[in-house]
Amino acid sequence: MHLALKPALSRSWRDTETLQFGTVTRFAGVLGNADKTLCDFLALLDGTRDRPALLDAGERLGLGREPAEALLAELEETGLLDDAAAAASALARFPEPHRGQLGPDLASLTLVHSGPGAAPAVLSRRAGQRIEVRGAGRVGAAVAAVLAAGGAGEVTVVDGGRVLPGDCSPAGVPPNDVGRLRATAAKEAVQRASARPQRPAPRRPAGAPPPDFVVLAPRDGSAAFAGGWYEARQLLKAGVPHLYVGVVEEFGVVGPLVIPAMSACGHCLVLRREDEDAAWPRVLAQLADDGPGRARTPACDSALATAVAGLAALHVQVYLDGGRPPSVDGWCEVSAVDGMPRRLRLRGHPDCGCLWQPLPPG
Repeated sequence: MHLALKPALSRSWRDTETLQFGTVTRFAGVLGNADKTLCDFLALLDGTRDRPALLDAGERLGLGREPAEALLAELEETGLLDDAAAAASALARFPEPHRGQLGPDLASLTLVHSGPGAAPAVLSRRAGQRIEVRGAGRVGAAVAAVLAAGGAGEVTVVDGGRVLPGDCSPAGVPPNDVGRLRATAAKEAVQRASARPQRPAPRRPAGAPPPDFVVLAPRDGSAAFAGGWYEARQLLKAGVPHLYVGVVEEFGVVGPLVIPAMSACGHCLVLRREDEDAAWPRVLAQLADDGPGRARTPACDSALATAVAGLAALHVQVYLDGGRPPSVDGWCEVSAVDGMPRRLRLRGHPDCGCLWQPLPPG
């Protein structure tokens, strides 16, 4: 382990003897009695030395071996240290152009996952993730591109037909792809986002395991109302976590993020709305692809779609990195009217069955 002060943290003097690392209060650390000897020792925390070498250097500087050990322990406890060797190893899993692009992502991860080597471990896990996005519209293609840019190892986009002007987004499929196959245009958007050379997508053999995560983002925005019940049921049976996301009329929705057998599912949301409005199932059926209830010109504000796509990608990352985003057992709405995000709670519906526990044998 080659220890280094986290490069994401700024360094400023609170007074002549007190150093502050970081700006945001949640991550900031304060170090008192910072004289010249201590500052000289801090300068050695550049990722080129392991702990024994640092302790030897502390003794040579006149800081003392035991005080140097105590200082390293204090810096580690307050989340100011990272393992530079682990960071280099994690970044080496990505091709050179993408490696440089991921520097700020890794710096951010060091603040969320504070222990030395914890953030590089998260980035390394991302390199092995397989994520499938179903839908290549303004939201879906942008979600896929952001996830690929953040280090997800394999991001595939499933959709049919050809790109229409309304599918295009500054974060997803560009306007010059109008008329091309949606699947091809979305694949190239993913490759551009991750700075990877364009090559044919690998064919998954029959019987291969399902993806680690699926994002349901149909172009008509029906995912915002938890549509596609058959599709979601198959994901539940396969144990695949999945997220609903879409823009409908003037607001966008992220969630629910469904952890099979552990959190409320999309059908729980449908049943909850049915409890409030008996006609809801009939309305929802007419919102399906090519149904008579679809708007002739679906509303999808570019800024709203981009914001929703970014939020959805962040929720996927938080979940796959080991966290629990607010779209689990709930969903988030963002309105084009005021831009205010809101989180609404979702309990498992007793009539759904997704959280029923199996009866004991016998």
